[in-house]
Amino acid sequence: MMAIQIFLMIGILSLCLGEETCLEVRDEINGKKLLDLTLEDGEEILLYWRNSLFDLDVSEKFVIEKGTLILREVRFFNSPGSSLPFLDQKDLEDLYQTGGLFSAQGVQKRFTQIEFRIGEIGHPRLKIKGQVLDLKELVGFGGKVRLTIQKLFGGDCLTERE
Repeated sequence: MMAIQIFLMIGILSLCLGEETCLEVRDEINGKKLLDLTLEDGEEILLYWRNSLFDLDVSEKFVIEKGTLILREVRFFNSPGSSLPFLDQKDLEDLYQTGGLFSAQGVQKRFTQIEFRIGEIGHPRLKIKGQVLDLKELVGFGGKVRLTIQKLFGGDCLTERE
């Protein structure tokens, strides 16, 4: 009987806590926290940048799911409204290296951490909960930014908070 009560309490507690995830964006060179948010499953993070090698704009759509960030969509394009060929998932890694216009949807690549090196042309920008973080403006050329994501446990993240 006691075991059933414990399982019921754990189940109720997990329902009350929901599926929330901690996201932190930090300047790795000086340690400054750029953003610290709690996100729910299903929320999106968009990354926009310019591929200097192929002179193409790139957008990547990530979705929060159970403490991870899942890359769901990638577009390499030269104008926002242009039609793009859809890509088979197995070709995605290759096209990051060889370039070309494409759109890939339904990608399922999982991350808990992403590092950005800030170049002169790439000009990466993150859009999270309506906020736009211009990483080049925030940390400058040559900067290094780390996005870390993890499951929220018991109302707080496990990482050190400032």
